[in-house]
Amino acid sequence: MPADSSVNFSLLHRTCKLVVLLCFLHISVTIFFYVRTNSVQAPVIKNRTVNPVVVTEGQKSAETPAKSLEKCPETSPILVGPLRIEFSDPVSLEQIKSENPNVQQGGRFKPKDCVALQKVAIIIPFRNRDEHLKYWLYYLHPILQRQQLDYGVYVINQAFLIIHNGCCGGAAGTRPLLVAAAVNVSFFFSSFCCSTLCLCRLSPPGVRESENLQDGDVTFNRAKLLNVGYTEALKEYDYDCFVFSDVDLIPMDDRNTYKCFSQPRHLSVSMDKFGFR
Repeated sequence: MPADSSVNFSLLHRTCKLVVLLCFLHISVTIFFYVRTNSVQAPVIKNRTVNPVVVTEGQKSAETPAKSLEKCPETSPILVGPLRIEFSDPVSLEQIKSENPNVQQGGRFKPKDCVALQKVAIIIPFRNRDEHLKYWLYYLHPILQRQQLDYGVYVINQAFLIIHNGCCGGAAGTRPLLVAAAVNVSFFFSSFCCSTLCLCRLSPPGVRESENLQDGDVTFNRAKLLNVGYTEALKEYDYDCFVFSDVDLIPMDDRNTYKCFSQPRHLSVSMDKFGFR
């Protein structure tokens, strides 16, 4: 019996020593890796504390590349198709402005979520058609935005500047010359006022030309106004497409896109004025 007790005690003693040894090894390994990990991270933390890095907003913008936008699809996904066009209710410029918050000063717009396929300048020859122009702006600005165009609207307004007889060397009947005389940039469009210079017609006896003529009395030179619009628009932006529109032409379907093709194209295939023939 005493012999068995001594054997059991010896076995228990060895087992305890082995368990203690294993625990010691486990604790040693844990401490080793803990100290090693802290020794690697310590210099980094120390550097950050001693040498703080201050990044300005400009550096953030330079270091963070701007997200490049994809090109807009060939056919805009937000078109609605046939439209109801009416002219019975009057519209105001304030109403047009409130309903088109994304249109910029001068009648400019570009989509924010994609890059437009074309940069379109829409040129409108104009004279004494204020109500027509309001309706045009009211309907066309939403249409052009849904078509995802990078566009600008240019209204070329013909006015006249009378210079009395003798301004052209005294030659009666000399044809007037249209030039861009002034620029009026509104919220909805850029307007170039084209003055008629060297108007050398002879007035009736006793009547001065300034008392005899009004804007509407001078021949409306539509082609010259279009040329002026083309020239002036290119001074503001690198347009690659030009649409020449009358102020009283409004599309009845926004799928009639105001864009350019490989060859010049007539956008108005039919008109209500002629029974859509």
